[in-house]
Amino acid sequence: MGKSAIIAITNQKGGVGKTTTAINLAAGLARRGLRVLLVDLDPQSNSSLSYLDMREVDLSIYDLLMDSRVRCEQVIYPSGVEGLDVLPSRINLAKFESQMVGEFDAPYRAKDRLDPLRYRYSFIILDTPPTLGLITVNALVMATHLLVPIQSSYYALEGTDDLLETVEKIKARPNPALELLGVLVTLHDRRTTLSRDVRRQIVNVFGDKVFRTVITKSVRLEESPAYRESIFTYAPHSSGAREYEQLTEEVLERV
Repeated sequence: MGKSAIIAITNQKGGVGKTTTAINLAAGLARRGLRVLLVDLDPQSNSSLSYLDMREVDLSIYDLLMDSRVRCEQVIYPSGVEGLDVLPSRINLAKFESQMVGEFDAPYRAKDRLDPLRYRYSFIILDTPPTLGLITVNALVMATHLLVPIQSSYYALEGTDDLLETVEKIKARPNPALELLGVLVTLHDRRTTLSRDVRRQIVNVFGDKVFRTVITKSVRLEESPAYRESIFTYAPHSSGAREYEQLTEEVLERV
């Protein structure tokens, strides 16, 4: 197995479908027979909760990043989906930024600590917090690709300039190989003129980097994490399952 494709799913705006995309893209890739690792880098731990009973989780990404004695094998848990493992987060990850102040390797800590995993998985999916702080910078320094979910709403593009500026700074020095895999329109309502107009606006800005797949609003997508299932097993005939299957196909085409 060669090096992993490492996809950071990032947007500093909250509520745009980052975690929904992370958990279902990871499952979609695993369903293709690939070995996939889902890394939860958000202190809210929603990706972790989507697959794991957190009462059974002893060590998390925070322990791996902060304690050199902790090994990768100690923080990886099976998801219940064949081929998909989870490296979970806990709320203590929120302390990472303040505790790394003044550390020379602060932007590289995740890359260095997770490096042994690069040859064990075909894909590593990074779910990031809704901020452009040090945790997100760590994800961008480690990643080979960036996937940006953008909600189909009035303020959709607000803040994307800051994100793209951060990406350019990362590419300028610590990670010149980072590339924009694509922009994913999420929470789309095909019935409204506003949603259609916003999607056109996003395409005007990002051109062919916008995925053909559009993720529509779906109650099933919101419900599935509560049952610790991906959309593929929770509601296999739903629009969400069909759309994330299409996204998985597009990602494999582009990587």
